[in-house]
Amino acid sequence: MSLLLLTVCSCGSSDDDKTSSVKTELVYHFLAGPDGWTGDFADYPGGREAAWALSFRYATLPPPLDTNKGALMLSGNNHSDDLFMFVKKKISGLLPDTLYQISFLIEFASNVPDGMTGIGGSPGEGVIIKAGATAVEPVKVLDPSDGRYRMNIDKGNQTQGGRNMIVLGNFANGTDKNEYILKTVVNPAIFPCRTNANGELWLVAGTDSGFEGITTIYYNRIEAILSSD
Repeated sequence: MSLLLLTVCSCGSSDDDKTSSVKTELVYHFLAGPDGWTGDFADYPGGREAAWALSFRYATLPPPLDTNKGALMLSGNNHSDDLFMFVKKKISGLLPDTLYQISFLIEFASNVPDGMTGIGGSPGEGVIIKAGATAVEPVKVLDPSDGRYRMNIDKGNQTQGGRNMIVLGNFANGTDKNEYILKTVVNPAIFPCRTNANGELWLVAGTDSGFEGITTIYYNRIEAILSSD
């Protein structure tokens, strides 16, 4: 199975106080498919998808990694010093209109060594890994003022997080090797998100790039632990 779903409830009570908490653990390994995750792109001019070489698909990890393991692959050629590539999934069955505290863990494959330089920014440290959640579906929207696609959520911009997404790390693979290596990042602080009236929210993860060039990332594992108090 690619998805492990574990919900744990705990309750405590006294004469004057009753409390309960629910913890939901979502783990995606993409062993047999994308598990309902989809991909998209923003912060680029409308109609320029081919020129930006935008691509999302279910794939296997690239060599020298284990090519028997599945992954979500996104790739794009950032011509404009600003490209957002993201994956998202709708989660249901949660408590309605409830504030959850979320911990993320993302494992991905990167082929960019530490300390590289590039136009607009580093191809490693200049490509920021973000994750978040929102009660509305994250989608790109064409901005009529400049003809570019923007997100309908607050993801922040490049090195800065926003109301709906938090910075977890960057795309540099932590070595001096120009080959794909698995890297794991986690959020430095608990991320809050309130579900909608139907007990739903959307998980979202992505790269916010200042590097003017090609970035190809493989998401091998995405985990989210949701706790309500």
